[in-house]
Amino acid sequence: MKKKQVFEGIIEKVEFPNKGRVYVSEEDCYVTVKNGIPGQKVRFVINKFKNRKAEGRLLEVIEPSPLETRKPVCSLFPACGGCMYQTMSYEAQLKMKAQQMKEIIDGALFPGREYEFEGIKASPKEFAYRNKMEFSFGDEYKDGPLSLGLHKKGSTYDVLTASDCKLVHSDMTEILQCVLEYFTELNAPYYKKMQHTGYLRHLLLRRGDATGEILVNLVTTTQEIYDLQPLVERLLELNLKGKIVGILHILNDSLSDVVQSDETKVLYGQDYFYEKLLNLEFKITPFSFFQPNSGGAEVLYSIVREYIGDIRNMTVFDLFSGTGTIGQILAPVAKQVIGVEIIEEAVEAARENASRNGLTNCRFIAGDVFKVLDEIEEKPDVIVLDPPRDGIHPKALPKILDYGVERIVYISCKATSLARDLEMIQGRGYEVVKCVAVDQFCETVHVETVCLLSKVNPSK
Repeated sequence: MKKKQVFEGIIEKVEFPNKGRVYVSEEDCYVTVKNGIPGQKVRFVINKFKNRKAEGRLLEVIEPSPLETRKPVCSLFPACGGCMYQTMSYEAQLKMKAQQMKEIIDGALFPGREYEFEGIKASPKEFAYRNKMEFSFGDEYKDGPLSLGLHKKGSTYDVLTASDCKLVHSDMTEILQCVLEYFTELNAPYYKKMQHTGYLRHLLLRRGDATGEILVNLVTTTQEIYDLQPLVERLLELNLKGKIVGILHILNDSLSDVVQSDETKVLYGQDYFYEKLLNLEFKITPFSFFQPNSGGAEVLYSIVREYIGDIRNMTVFDLFSGTGTIGQILAPVAKQVIGVEIIEEAVEAARENASRNGLTNCRFIAGDVFKVLDEIEEKPDVIVLDPPRDGIHPKALPKILDYGVERIVYISCKATSLARDLEMIQGRGYEVVKCVAVDQFCETVHVETVCLLSKVNPSK
């Protein structure tokens, strides 16, 4: 097998997060091919081969999979990188994701360990579930007209206009279309990542599923100046089902392609919106973490509440706490909750949320978990972990485990990171009691996992 060779084969299975496995009989070798669906017959080109491990790039789908039982609901599928599994039934998606999660957890367990795998919980809504979407400005092909949407699969440059994206509420696509038309009329240039020139970077939209409140965030460089007041007026004239409560202009001259703020200007209204979860209200700012699927978050947090068990008269540490959603959901039945989060504006929102929800036994601290744990005098009885996608920093995890609490609930949005952390967690005397997957990200490759970890009885 050599690079640039072209083969055909059937995707036997797809491993998390998006790795199709194709057996090439003439080479007696499996090739990893991304962006496919189990059962598809595909043509692919080898782009990497070393030590009998091969990776290929999908060229075309020759025959659809038997699992593809429905038509796509979006005009950009399958080219758009936002969705992967629209042509599969939702039941088939759930079955595949559950199997992927179980295989990862099974593979991470120490020999002889057993646990209860509780399958996967569906999202209450399969489509229009996202309360946050980050759209990029660009073009669909080199020197093409301005586009605003999501990147093509496998591309870091080509951007497809997501005017009928079905992952978000129609209010968001209405706003996207309005913004795109405005800057197309002005012939405004988008920011080119390689040359570091241009004006338009991102459109970050956030919409409360329960409240209908919308926060519009336009992200640009400072390289050019445009009058944005006519855009504000156009946006406010849109006939939306929800209500725009804030329009922000975020200035970002960073060389890297990340959404961040050097300076934020409020063009209209306020710089936050409210969302409701499990009878609590949460104030959310542009960059504070909040689960992107509100209905799915209610399912997720209900499981966390169940897994953590009886916490009366107990101190709970909510680490990587974001806007404090988990801590506040647990606070009514705990002695106290202490949350730690590195993003300061999220912590400020968490404090305000706790006050707004009448919770006096919550404390939220801004800072790096690794450093903050040295400064907290209280000791936890139970710990909830909800780290970023890459998991817990290897320097912070030992400090967390040093507390020796009886129960830890670990929430992971990337199961391979969880599997890596489980090696140290088990080595420090914990076992996986039970685990469940929660589909927060329908049609995509991502899935949330919740693990209940318990201190091993020394008599075992």
